[in-house]
Amino acid sequence: MGKGGGMNKSTISVVMLVVGVVLIVLGLQEYGAFGSSLSRAIGRGPSTRAVVLLACGGACAIFGAMNIFRK
Repeated sequence: MGKGGGMNKSTISVVMLVVGVVLIVLGLQEYGAFGSSLSRAIGRGPSTRAVVLLACGGACAIFGAMNIFRK
């Protein structure tokens, strides 16, 4: 790539970290939603959407943090 022609690695890492945190927050909100609480109360466990948001958010946040703090 030429000069100024794209995002550098640290910018992508920060974006991944921010996206990961947002997905974790959305996953926690989904986990605490009434439908998910009702589902857990009758023994079916948390909703698939909550689990996917938490897992993807965690993966993105870990990836972003590792790339930011790596030497």
